[in-house]
Amino acid sequence: MAGVQEKPPASSSEGPAGSARGVEGLPPEASASCARPLETAPKKLCGYLSKFGGKGPIRGWKSRWFYYDERKCHLYYSRTAQDANPLDSIDLSSAVFDCKADAEEGTFEIKTPGRIIILKAATKQVMLYWLQQLQMKRWEFHNSPPAPPADPDAALAGNGPALHLELEQEEAELGEFLSPVKTPTGLVGVAAALQPAPATTPLALQNISLKHLGTEIQNTMHNIRGNRPPQGSGHGPSGGDSPLSGEPQREEQPSHPDASAPGKDPADSPKPTPKSSLTASLIQKAKRPSNTFPLFAEGLTRNRTAQEKALAFEQQVLILTKELKSQKELVRILHKALEAAQQEKRASSAYLAAAEDKDRLELVRHKVRQIVELGRRVEALEQERERLAQTVSLRDQQVQELQQHVQLLMDKNQAKQQVICMLSEKVTQDSMQPPNQPPGPSDAADRDLLSQQEEMEHLKDDMEAYRTQNHFLNSEIHQVTKIWRKVAEREKALLMKCAYLQAKNCQVESKYLTGLRRLQEAMGNQASECSELLRQLIQEALQWEASEASADCVELSPISEYDEYGFLTVPNFEVEDLKLLAKIQALEVRSHHLLAHEAVERPLRERWAALGELTPSVELKQLLRAGVSREHRPRVWRWLIRLRVQHLQTPGRYQELLSQRQACKHPAARQIELDLNRTFPNNKHFTCPTSSFPDKLRRVLLAFSWQNPSIGYCQGLNRLAAIALLVLDEEESAFWCLVAIVETIMPPDYYSKTLIASQVDQRVLQDLLSEKLPKLMAHLGQHRVDLSFITFNWFLVVFADSLISNILLQVWDAFLYEGTKVVFRYALAIFKYNEEEILRLQDSLEIYQYLRFFTKTICNSRKLMDIAFNDMNPFPMKQLRQLRAAYRERLEAELRELEQLKAQYLEIRASLDPVVPESCTSEDEGEGET
Repeated sequence: MAGVQEKPPASSSEGPAGSARGVEGLPPEASASCARPLETAPKKLCGYLSKFGGKGPIRGWKSRWFYYDERKCHLYYSRTAQDANPLDSIDLSSAVFDCKADAEEGTFEIKTPGRIIILKAATKQVMLYWLQQLQMKRWEFHNSPPAPPADPDAALAGNGPALHLELEQEEAELGEFLSPVKTPTGLVGVAAALQPAPATTPLALQNISLKHLGTEIQNTMHNIRGNRPPQGSGHGPSGGDSPLSGEPQREEQPSHPDASAPGKDPADSPKPTPKSSLTASLIQKAKRPSNTFPLFAEGLTRNRTAQEKALAFEQQVLILTKELKSQKELVRILHKALEAAQQEKRASSAYLAAAEDKDRLELVRHKVRQIVELGRRVEALEQERERLAQTVSLRDQQVQELQQHVQLLMDKNQAKQQVICMLSEKVTQDSMQPPNQPPGPSDAADRDLLSQQEEMEHLKDDMEAYRTQNHFLNSEIHQVTKIWRKVAEREKALLMKCAYLQAKNCQVESKYLTGLRRLQEAMGNQASECSELLRQLIQEALQWEASEASADCVELSPISEYDEYGFLTVPNFEVEDLKLLAKIQALEVRSHHLLAHEAVERPLRERWAALGELTPSVELKQLLRAGVSREHRPRVWRWLIRLRVQHLQTPGRYQELLSQRQACKHPAARQIELDLNRTFPNNKHFTCPTSSFPDKLRRVLLAFSWQNPSIGYCQGLNRLAAIALLVLDEEESAFWCLVAIVETIMPPDYYSKTLIASQVDQRVLQDLLSEKLPKLMAHLGQHRVDLSFITFNWFLVVFADSLISNILLQVWDAFLYEGTKVVFRYALAIFKYNEEEILRLQDSLEIYQYLRFFTKTICNSRKLMDIAFNDMNPFPMKQLRQLRAAYRERLEAELRELEQLKAQYLEIRASLDPVVPESCTSEDEGEGET
């Protein structure tokens, strides 16, 4: 790259408005491009376009100089190419382009989210060129690296080939829709800047932007300063704005500062300016027209003189550029020869420096391997050359075919010309007829034929215009769709990164709260400044909410007060220690959810979405164990319930039971009313006074009490029905879910007055714990801990009060399909999950306190599910039935024995006469006294 880029002035460092642009009005990075050959200059997208704007009488087309800034993907525009500051810019990163076939020729639109800009090019070819180049610039911006690296050369070396390949592919794809448009000569790029601004309005005042009047004044003052004669030194304030005053000044400009001058470091001294860059700078100075005051004849004369000089400078630039290119090629060849010589020298030195023949032999072998490798490369290049030769031959054939097609078109054109000549002669002959002679019928037919032909030509032009518009719009839709997909992928990656960082933040905060809790336990009730500070830190940690975080940070999904089913994420405990544990548990749950969201939950949702119709299978069993996504859970549960109660379900049964409730009051209605207010006090759907869930739950429970009179109502059914309502949101579906659990899934007498089946399951669980977790059971037996106080409620309500909502519903997903064996698996898994924590406790009171809330500390649903269905294997249903049968016999025998003892006691009590002691007064005597 020849030429040195000029530094912008310090006072104009902000944005392109203050950039020290050259005469062409290019952005700063384009100031060095003037030294390039003119055939490569249009790579810098710039040129004159007409912009429709203004208000009132001055509304219309205004000529503007447009240039593209690659760093920001903005299209800046000013009144002329010589203006220092742009009037405004158009953000192309989120813009779309459009051209209408019925609009004026050369008109197109740039649509941004905030406005629509209407532009007009000189010709249709220039319009298509601008549209294609703007598309490619937008695509290049969206595929460029997000941030510039510290070493731009390294970035170009690393990302340049890949980006260039992507741009070539995009050009090929766009070429399928619309063939590439050749660069219009003299209408875009540096060549357009050398031309005077096109006059689109008769008055110069109408071309001035009143909306940006301040910028217009600044540009006018800049142009006035640029046209003043130089004073003192030949260098202007910006290093390139001094006017050209003759040939001697051209020779003074290249003088370089002395690198050895005192007070200056040679490293800080500017590099010598190449001659081509100097010539380009002189072209910029010479071509600055005095268009600030266009009415003065002196300015016009100066403008013509500058144009004549520019032509001479342009030829000199071309000659010097060609010379520079040849010199660069020579330097590159010499560099390659030097590298080859150095490699040969290093190899010879290594060969001579080898101490033994073995080392020299190894060097020779290495050289042989290099020769073989080079031979392979030569063969590959030969194959590539042959392939390219074949491609060239195919291209030549295509060119020949196109030439034949062109010749055919020329023949057709000649035939048409002959027809036109014949028709013209006929028209001439007809016009020579006497005027009083009436036209014959053939004349009218000829006129109709000519009008039809003219109309056909117009229709062909319209069809061609619409075809061009269709091709361009197809290419625009194709590219915008690809850009949208790329943006969506980047957004997805950023969301995953934010989720990971937020999960890590939750983990760090959870560890911080855990450390505070352990420190509080270690200090106990000691009264000191440290304990007071610790108490204050705990209080602040409990009061902190994710919504109160700093406004500068972006929260991906903050910890809300309620989860998606209405349960409190942080339970409101009265004891401060339990409040701290609840907050720790909420943070850990959020952390696990964020980390598993993209890796586990998204593939699971996709599998459920692709499952289609539900049928019992091993795949469905594994999916249900992994959990059902929220959007598919109501549909899956309804199918599972229908599978269970299809022999009991009849149309209109639920409404019939509700009518019985209205006819007479059920004995269990009072107990149901008492339990309604105690159903899930940590769920907003059952605590809010305006919620409809309590009324729905009341109707479901009363309908069930009429459906199964042997049970009526049992404490615990309210929570089973409430879970069904939260998921299914329909009374009748929740009612049949309750019927399925009580009458088909759970064993008989599970919710009877004696709860005999529930007691049997507690003994079965004790037996299974002794088999699966003997160390834990020995520890609990040593401290005389009875687990039935904790686990009895687990089985009665299927963990409804124990586990957090997302794990609870995952348990219910498998429970509704597989039955009560799932409850045993998860009960064992819960103790296995917390086995180490329980074994650390050495006091029965501490163990009971821990068992009260330890299920709420389980956060990792995947780990718990893996323990339940993998670590607890083997778990045959046959063993469970045998244990239930054996313990049921024992329990029934114990109950019969208890009934016998009760009967004997009542008999003995009835045989004894009631004797009142002498010191006591009977009730009858007490009533007789006044």
